Amino acid sequence: GTRARRHGMRLRAAARLAVLLALVACLPFGAHAQELLDERVVLQTTKGNVELAFYKDVAPVTSRHILELFRRGAYDTNHFFRVDKGFVAQVADVVGGRRAPLDAFQEEIARDTVPGEFQPTVVHRRGTLSMGRYDDPDSGTSSFSILLGNAPHLDNKYMVFGEMVAGDETLREMENAETRREGIFVMPRDRIEIISTYVKRAGAAKDADCVKALEDATH
Repeated sequence: GTRARRHGMRLRAAARLAVLLALVACLPFGAHAQELLDERVVLQTTKGNVELAFYKDVAPVTSRHILELFRRGAYDTNHFFRVDKGFVAQVADVVGGRRAPLDAFQEEIARDTVPGEFQPTVVHRRGTLSMGRYDDPDSGTSSFSILLGNAPHLDNKYMVFGEMVAGDETLREMENAETRREGIFVMPRDRIEIISTYVKRAGAAKDADCVKALEDATH
């Protein structure tokens, strides 16, 4: 009687705990201050992979422009022409930065510019994406940086439009690369190439893992 009831209660408690742990495991990783678009972009580089996400509402024109360039494969064979430790890892403009020539489909938008969507609500911190530009605030085309440290002096002067969501070990590999100085730029001695890129839906692989974890926990 009593012993069996206690045993049953322990089993039910263990089952509830298993379900709770499965649910916790399926929560989004990390807290994002800004809402993100559903798509993620993976850059497969000679130093490893980097995964990027784009803000939905902060700089919507810029986010969608960069995402469309990735959809068209415009960043494939491009490179990080600048790696300044503690500051930025900057991707070259797709016009001139790639080893492979742009095709007509990519050329359609490769030179399009985006407006200066400056927002005081976002700041330049390690892992954020910041749009490159010339003196004209509306001159950004396709070059952007991944911040390697906090840079408050860039706030409200350059556009933050997204953030890195995976690949910090790759950034560290880039930072440890041998560099040379050319004017104001600190550049890697050996080309850090973006071999290929692809776009995926956020959490696609994790969703399947979560379903399996919940099924296991409830059986």
